Amino acid sequence: MTIGGASSNVVVPRNFRLLEELERGEKGIGDGTVSYGMDDDGDDDIFMRSWTGTIIGPLNSVHEGRIYQLKLFCDKDYPDKPPTARFHSRINMACVNPDTGLVEGKKLHMLSDWQREYTMENILTQLKKEMAAPHNRKLLQPPEGTFF
Repeated sequence: MTIGGASSNVVVPRNFRLLEELERGEKGIGDGTVSYGMDDDGDDDIFMRSWTGTIIGPLNSVHEGRIYQLKLFCDKDYPDKPPTARFHSRINMACVNPDTGLVEGKKLHMLSDWQREYTMENILTQLKKEMAAPHNRKLLQPPEGTFF
């Protein structure tokens, strides 16, 4: 995220950027099928590294009505480098490692072509779109309520 005109760009520092994302996540996003916030386990996480995300599966897919939980981790290089995203809820998707739940950066275009302007909200929204994509929308899924 940058501020300023074409001739001068000011880069927003990491912690300010994360505070903006936290505020946006707390207000709710769009239709409410994607949400995120600080991880409850990270009460002493002054660097704002540990986050949780929730995606409600898209309509007209095997994911419809399912609630998927994710963990996001923003390393010290975020937002210059993408966070890691790992599903806590079991899911069968082409971009998710079937053994660990890790969203594989090479298989999700947004992560492999990361830009500083992208946010955790963008990642969650993109994952929801991936759930509805033809190659994922009908894949056999693990039983609901199972976790990695």
